[in-house]
Amino acid sequence: MNADLEKLAASIELLILDVDGVLTDGRLYFSAKGDETKAFHVRDGYGIRQLQAAGVQVAIISGRQSAAVTRRMDELGVKHVCQGCSDKFSTLQGLLKELGLGSAVCAFMGDDIPDLEAMQTVALPLCVADAHPQLLACAKWRSQKSGGNGAVREACDLIREARGSYRQ
Repeated sequence: MNADLEKLAASIELLILDVDGVLTDGRLYFSAKGDETKAFHVRDGYGIRQLQAAGVQVAIISGRQSAAVTRRMDELGVKHVCQGCSDKFSTLQGLLKELGLGSAVCAFMGDDIPDLEAMQTVALPLCVADAHPQLLACAKWRSQKSGGNGAVREACDLIREARGSYRQ
């Protein structure tokens, strides 16, 4: 990791994640009854817990509404879960105001165009390896793994390790 990225990652107090394509592989699964299910990688969950234990808050901003997301975030202790958000930028602004944080201490991890404006707002825009080309161009860091396959764990480790290097 280069020194500029490490210093920036060390300053992060809030990691905001998209869900579909970031915490999941982006595919939508429906039962015959129409119930939606999602698959989450256990390593991403562990990374989120470790990051929170290191003092970094985690939030979700998702364009879709899902009971599976609500349940998983409850299990992980993620308190700020915004679902069904058609305007992620405005949702991000409201979240920052609610938490009393500036965008200079925030990271956002996305995978597709609806995440772009929010990513452009924060100090540390992150994306998954298989993100849309416009997000790849915007991101200051990209995971080695694709969405739903441990990419979030990589981002959590990046921030946690940088904070360990720069925090007293």
